[in-house]
Formats: sequence, structure tokens, C-alpha cells
Amino acid sequence: MYDPVHDKPRPRMWWDWVLAGLIMAAAVLEGTLRAGIPSPVVSVIVAVGLAPTVLWRRTRPLLMVGIAFGVCMVVPLVLGAESDLNTMVFLLLLVYSLFRWGSGRDTTIGAGIIVAKLGISTATGHMSLVELGGGFVILFSVSAVGAALRFRAKARMRELDQVKLLERERLARDLHDTVAHHVSAMAIRAGAGLAAAETSPDAATEALSVIESEASLALTEMRTMVRVLRQNEPAELAPSPRIGDLEDLVRSGPGPKVDVEITGPIDDLPPSVATAIYRLAQESVTNARRHAHRATRIEVRVKADETSVQLRVTDDGDASPATSPGHGLVGMMERADLLGGTCEAGPNADRGWTVTAVLPRSGAAR
Repeated sequence: MYDPVHDKPRPRMWWDWVLAGLIMAAAVLEGTLRAGIPSPVVSVIVAVGLAPTVLWRRTRPLLMVGIAFGVCMVVPLVLGAESDLNTMVFLLLLVYSLFRWGSGRDTTIGAGIIVAKLGISTATGHMSLVELGGGFVILFSVSAVGAALRFRAKARMRELDQVKLLERERLARDLHDTVAHHVSAMAIRAGAGLAAAETSPDAATEALSVIESEASLALTEMRTMVRVLRQNEPAELAPSPRIGDLEDLVRSGPGPKVDVEITGPIDDLPPSVATAIYRLAQESVTNARRHAHRATRIEVRVKADETSVQLRVTDDGDASPATSPGHGLVGMMERADLLGGTCEAGPNADRGWTVTAVLPRSGAAR
């Protein structure tokens, strides 16, 4: 019912409408069948009228708490009767939502409204001191659960942001190597062109053409790097692996056998794309070795064509379903997205786990 990665509450869904309908139906049935209700008509009207507040409890928690508890506060003062239906327990959902998704200011105001309602109910004699104490205990427990889940979600968001930042730093190092490669090529060609300018004008022209091409590629990579480097701290610079280094995965690390197969033209791939494919395959193999129980084989398949490069890493282990993407997968998705591609992972139909990534051959960043 919310986005677990960004902790953003989703708008109302179809089951919210079902919940509101069930609350209305329960209120009508309880008001009709339950004996001993002081004001059954008022109780049913209040409960049915407040049931729709559950539809906006996640996106507008303070407003819904204000409406619900405000009505429950005013009705006894105006009509001298209060809703005594057990169905009104659904108001605890509003309290939970307030402390789960409301801001600090919202929770303070909402808590004040709730306390005011309890105080008025006690002052007017609709609630005893024992009931007041029990109500505070229940409301505090519900509020604590909402606040605890809020804190847990915020902590996970910080962890995921750190993973994305580390992946950006790694990508920045890889892009540095790419730009250095292009600049070195331009320097070599410029020297050759100067040496041959007097004796062979055609060679000098060819060198200028190569320099222009390399400069265009370097400019593209630099623009990508600018999008990646959003922090003030400089990235550590180190040599970057390429697709040809995937064979190292066969010989490195314990666990099941790794089989690597590469098809299609990869020699002229931009270094950023070649390195990204290696990084994605490396992380996928590491995850398979770590989490694929009873796996005997890991297959790494790279297929390149004129427009894109596809990576598919599959194992034959026992895959356990995940409720949310792990840190490693989040970093992989971030890297692929920064290069204009996609990365997905999930269990196979029979057994095992598969990671699939597709990157544009140009390696253009979004």
C-alpha cells in the first residue's frame, strides 16, 4: 500500500473502497442487531459518515484525523449522544496512518485533536477515567507502531541512498577511464598529424577526422560523468574491467561452476557500457554464489547487436522470494538506469534466479 523504496504512500486503491464499504455495512448491521445502544441512529450515521475517511488516510492523514475526531468531538456536544458502535474501532487506522505518514507538524496537531476529543468525552461523562486510561494505552500503542515503521522505512531509504551513491562513484571511476582513453587517442593522433602535416596532408586530414570522432565520444562520456557526480567528494580513480574480463569470474571465488558465453560484436563498445556489463555480471554472480542454495551452475550470457547489449545471468539454485529489492540489486538498477538501460531480476518458473540487463550500445545517459 506504499512504495517501500521511497516510502511514499500510494493513493487509494480498490481495496480501500472495499474496506470503506465493509465498515459501512458493519455499522448498519451492528446498529440494527445489537441491543442496548443508547442512540443507535446517531451512532450508525456517524460511523457510516466517517467510513470514507479511510480512503485518504495515507495521503491526507492529518485532515482525516481532524475530520473523524472533530466530528466525534462535536456530535456529543450538539446532540448529547456519542457513537457507541464497536465498528468505530476503525478510527485506529487513522491514528496509525497519522504517525506512519504524517509530518512532525501533522503528528503534533493530530495528537492534540485526539487528546482534546478524549478530554471532552471524559468531561461530558461519556467516558470514565478507567476508559480514558485504556484509550490512552491503545492510542499510544498504535501510534508507536506507526512511528516505528516510519523510522524503519527512513533508515532503509538512507541505506538505499548510500548504495546508489557508491554505485555512482564506481561508475564515475569507470567513466574517468573512458574519457582518459579518448583523450590519449586524441593526443597520439594529434602528434602523428603534426609530424605528417608537411609531407602527407592526407594523413593530417585523417588524423583530424579521428580526433573529431574521439572528441565527440569524450564529450558524451563527460556529460554522463557530470550527471553521475552529484556530490562534492571526488571519486577514486582506478582501472576498469571490460567484457573480456568476464572469464575471470570463472576462475574466481568458491561455489558453483560459472559458464560464460559472449556473442556478437563487442570490440567497439564504449568502455562505459563494457564496464557496466562486467559490473552487472560480477554482482549477479556474487549474489548467486551467496544466496542460491544448492546451485550447481551459473550461466553468464552476453549478446551484442547493432543497437544494444544484453546480459543474462541464470543459476539453478533454490530461489527464495524477496519482498523488496536488496542493496546489490538496487545498485545494479541504478547503474543500468544511468546509462539509459534496464535491469531486472526474479525467480525462474521452475527453480533458480535470473538477472536480465539491457544497455543501449551507445551508452547514452538519461
